[in-house]
Amino acid sequence: MSEAAAKKDYYEVLGVQRKATDEELKKAYRQLALKYHPDRNPGDKESENRFKEANEAYSVLSDPDKRRQYDTFGHAGVDGRTGAGGFDFGGGGGFSDIFGDIFEEFFGTGPSGGGRRRAQKGNDLRYNLELSFEEAVFGKEAKIKVRRHEACESCKGSGAKNGASIKTCPACGGAGQLRFQQGFFTVSRTCGKCQGEGKIITETCTACRGLKFSLREKTLSLKIPPGVETGSRLRISEEGEAGDHGGPHGDLYVVITVKDHAHFTRDGNDILCEINISFVQAILGTKVEVPTLQGTSPLKIPPGTQSGKVFRLKGMGSPDLRGHGTGDQVVRVKVQIPTKISAKQRELLEEYARQGGETIDPDGNTLFDKVKNLFE
Repeated sequence: MSEAAAKKDYYEVLGVQRKATDEELKKAYRQLALKYHPDRNPGDKESENRFKEANEAYSVLSDPDKRRQYDTFGHAGVDGRTGAGGFDFGGGGGFSDIFGDIFEEFFGTGPSGGGRRRAQKGNDLRYNLELSFEEAVFGKEAKIKVRRHEACESCKGSGAKNGASIKTCPACGGAGQLRFQQGFFTVSRTCGKCQGEGKIITETCTACRGLKFSLREKTLSLKIPPGVETGSRLRISEEGEAGDHGGPHGDLYVVITVKDHAHFTRDGNDILCEINISFVQAILGTKVEVPTLQGTSPLKIPPGTQSGKVFRLKGMGSPDLRGHGTGDQVVRVKVQIPTKISAKQRELLEEYARQGGETIDPDGNTLFDKVKNLFE
């Protein structure tokens, strides 16, 4: 009888139907692997064989391509494709994931440990920058001072007094990890003596006391682009804190806050303001000078303008932060009614009312009162 013919049916090995789902396969395999793992059954050859059978069966059935080959040709369709001893850690059917789960169940770690500690990027920093309304609209060149941890100048970030103070870790031989056997698996764990460094320091740097970093202040020149608003964040690459083990600096994020303006507010790229005109100017029309961030600009008020009327000064707003043009200045007109008038002004207003066919209201309300009520 051939070796292929002598093998048990993979579905029977896992105890599932031939139409079993991936989740059912995974559940069945996990139960068998935990039950027959050699570390739970030391010296039990039968358990070891059952464990190997379950591994081999799952490595085939968890891979869609191999499962199709097996369903069509049986063991002959997959012989030689499952790897030595029935293990196939590179398969695409989730074998590696579940193997890691089982390994963690026993040892609290995955099948492969880390070596020496790798270079790590430094922490990002945040800097809060307050700008005036005009600075936010037009942009500016700013200088900021940032306090950050940088590699100690004395020891160059090693934490050691000198080169002779750095020794290869005697526990791990410089590997940064310890390897030991669990059943027929090799487990790697971070070396506790050197904490994964691979080296130990016999004398620490007197400047940083072995911390490898020192707190220093750096002045940075920063170009604020036109159009920023409160909440805008500017990312300055690699101006954060220094990285560990020779890693790059983190980034610096400058967060903008814009002060309020006495006359202007902002809506996106538009700048809003309000101007006052008299009721006579509103009735007859006029030309006024409107304040803008660039100076003043003439605005024609047509006759009969109502209070609350909005006018636009094209291109007098804020530049778009992403360079998509410039907003407008939006001018809202507010018609002001005088609270006191002279006798002559009253006389003229009453004459105006008579000319228009209006009479003074019996309850004493004059034309002036009507105009005042109209604009309130």
